[in-house]
Amino acid sequence: MTKVLVVDDEPNIVLSLEFLMQEAGFEVMTAEDGETALARVAEEPPDLVLLDISLPGIGGFDVLERLRADPALARLPIIMLTAHGREVEREKGLALGADDYVTKPFSTRTLVDKVKALLDEGER
Repeated sequence: MTKVLVVDDEPNIVLSLEFLMQEAGFEVMTAEDGETALARVAEEPPDLVLLDISLPGIGGFDVLERLRADPALARLPIIMLTAHGREVEREKGLALGADDYVTKPFSTRTLVDKVKALLDEGER
């Protein structure tokens, strides 16, 4: 089963994303901060990461950079989540290697479509 790691420090967002991804047929792992996210990826690499930018401790951009610096994870699809949606953040995330970018609040259908599209790309 395809595994998605949801990384967000807001419990209600984690719960809704977890439910959404399970409904779409994915196995879901969660992390509430950057340190936990990196540990989860190290112990059991997911097929895709939904990564919030604003995290306590190690922030989302730092997690993204660390994952991209690991050759084994360089192709891991990562979608950044943000409440801000400022163009400068979007550009930074994409420059650091994010595959896509979603601004909260987001359309659940759009997010599921983006996840499926990225996972399909990876299988080619």
